[in-house]
Amino acid sequence: MSKRQELIEKYADALRKIGMDVDTDLLTAVTIACGPSIYNSDSSSVSSSSTSELQTVQNNFCMKKLGMTDADSAMGAVQKAIETYGRSNTNKYRAVLYYIITKQQGKESVFA
Repeated sequence: MSKRQELIEKYADALRKIGMDVDTDLLTAVTIACGPSIYNSDSSSVSSSSTSELQTVQNNFCMKKLGMTDADSAMGAVQKAIETYGRSNTNKYRAVLYYIITKQQGKESVFA
C-alpha cells in the first residue's frame, strides 16, 4: 500500500469517528489536491487556534479552490467544519477538514 493510500485510510477513519459517511473517491481527490503538504507533519494538520492558518484555508481552499466569493461566508464554512470535526480534537488533518468543507458546501463537483 502506498503512503498516500495509508493516509487516505487514516483520514477515512477520522471521518468515521466523527460520524460522517465517507465518499472514498471524493476523499482521494481532496487528498491529492492537498499535494505534498500531507506528507509533512506540520502542514498535514490545521491549527484551529491560529488565525493566520484559518485565513490560509479560507483564501487558498474555500475561495481559490472551491470558488467561494464572499470572505465572510468562506470563513463561516471553515468555522462550521471545525465545529463538525470537533474543536477539542487537537489533530485536525488538513485533508479531512477540506473534505468536510467540500461536503458541507456541496462543492463535490469541483473534484469530479
